[in-house]
Amino acid sequence: MKPVIDHIHVTVADLERAERFYDRLLPLLGFDLANKERNAVPEHEYAIVEYHHSSFSFGIVSPRSAYTNETISRRKPGALHHLAFHADSRAEVDRLYLQVKALGAEIVHEPRLYPEYCKDYYAFFFKDSEGIEYEIVRFDRADYFPL
Repeated sequence: MKPVIDHIHVTVADLERAERFYDRLLPLLGFDLANKERNAVPEHEYAIVEYHHSSFSFGIVSPRSAYTNETISRRKPGALHHLAFHADSRAEVDRLYLQVKALGAEIVHEPRLYPEYCKDYYAFFFKDSEGIEYEIVRFDRADYFPL
């Protein structure tokens, strides 16, 4: 089996607020809003906005009403620590940094080299409207993880 992610669904506190943010973020990462869809299963208190791409689908999901006011630490077992998107170049990392910053996202770390990860690891980190952390990264994976 080839390890390929089919879809990622992230639960957010406020689906409408998150949708406004992701409608601006995901096109920067190659998603086309023409491939966006909404679904709901009211009896399960479940609503989703899903953004489809030929590589994988990304969805934001409403919380159950019992959990609406809860938060979770990214260091708590079972939580998503962060999600990284791979860029084609350092210039693309820098361009995306400026675009993400213009969205009003909270910048955690500005673009820089992270030699503690590997010699050419260049990235920046930010949080979405819900406090979920993301990374945009560039390094030559083939140098470290050959097929």
